[in-house]
Amino acid sequence: MVLELHVWGPAFGLPSIDPQCLATIAYFSLVLPKDAWVLIASSDPSVSPTNELPALKNGKAWVSRFRNIVDYLRQYSNGEWDLDEVLSGTDRADNIAFSSFIESRGQPLIDLSLYITSQNYYDKTSPAYGAILQWPNQWIIPPRLHSAAKKRTEPLGLSSLDLQAMEDQRKREHSAAVAAGQIPENLIQRPRDTVSGLLGKTAQQNRFKLEALTAELFDPLEEMLGQKSYFFPGDKPATADCLALGYLSLALVPDLPYPWLRDAMKIKAPNLSRYTERLRQHCYGAVAVDVSHAFDGPSRPATDAASPLPWLAPARATAVTVGSTLLNTLADATPILKNIRAHERLRQAAQSPDSGLSRVESHALSAYATGQKKDVLVSVAAVVGGVAALLGYMAHVGLLQISYGSDEEEWEEEEEEEEEEQQEGGIAGIPESLSATEFLNF
Repeated sequence: MVLELHVWGPAFGLPSIDPQCLATIAYFSLVLPKDAWVLIASSDPSVSPTNELPALKNGKAWVSRFRNIVDYLRQYSNGEWDLDEVLSGTDRADNIAFSSFIESRGQPLIDLSLYITSQNYYDKTSPAYGAILQWPNQWIIPPRLHSAAKKRTEPLGLSSLDLQAMEDQRKREHSAAVAAGQIPENLIQRPRDTVSGLLGKTAQQNRFKLEALTAELFDPLEEMLGQKSYFFPGDKPATADCLALGYLSLALVPDLPYPWLRDAMKIKAPNLSRYTERLRQHCYGAVAVDVSHAFDGPSRPATDAASPLPWLAPARATAVTVGSTLLNTLADATPILKNIRAHERLRQAAQSPDSGLSRVESHALSAYATGQKKDVLVSVAAVVGGVAALLGYMAHVGLLQISYGSDEEEWEEEEEEEEEEQQEGGIAGIPESLSATEFLNF
């Protein structure tokens, strides 16, 4: 059976815009025969039961996340598809620790470079998502990913790279100052800042932070790599090499308007830069990956020459899929439903076989999610019951009158009653038979 690897689609000349997807693609290209798997740029996390990419589909079984997929392949192939089979016990432990280090240090830098730096996001990252996403995900997913990156990097104190946030903050401060009477209302606003301008105004603070963040990742990797071909002894890469390629290629390859991350990598880690480029060509091909490779699939006449990856075009979105996406988006935007759905997803993730949690941890997390969901439902029921009791009490004491007829019907009834009174008794104080002379003297 052919394995299906679902990933975020190509961008920046790479086969995916996501580091975890890039790492998984590299692992597959190194250990699996080309006819044993297909690569699908679905770019839609909802295809996976866990709502995550990358996701591996084998028949009815789904496995998501890089580490879980690697473990699944090792078990599925009885150790045949295992890059770490030649590593010693100590090297295997170092491999796991080294992989965790790359993820924890690499993800914030990718977030800052591709999402938080406004010029890079609006000029390159957002259009890249627009090229690989189908409607209506083109308008839904990029802002969601942008917001998630902001939350992850908020503790780093580099929000000044986000020009939109800085502009919004400046407008709020300006409005507050006007309201307080500190400056005239007709004061001309300053022109929009640029990243270079912002960094120039807070050069020391921002550059020190960026220098420290980039040094935390690149310096240890450059030292560990040294003059070796790969991070661990041997003539072939390990799992950590695949994970490093996923993050480092997104730091080195994208041609961005403000390439501070690529410049830092080339200056601080020249050997690491050459290593990344060599491994990238080995795993992804010497020719830059184009979006058409993913969506044309094997129908391209020069697929092997253009890209060594076994692309398979993703299925087009159906009316049911589009409707489900819109409904899910609406539900996630509704406060109460949003909390209920979040707790339900947490419960499903905890009970998933590829969650990576022990039985005790899975049971505890599932019980917590279920309890939180029940608390929300109880709170909703209490509010509804209280409102119903209040309305009943108001109706009982006469503070609330319920009318079953419409205002228009009541107005017509009153008009008919007035006409009947006029027909029966005439206008009050005026006789029914009256001449013109008598009327004028009346």
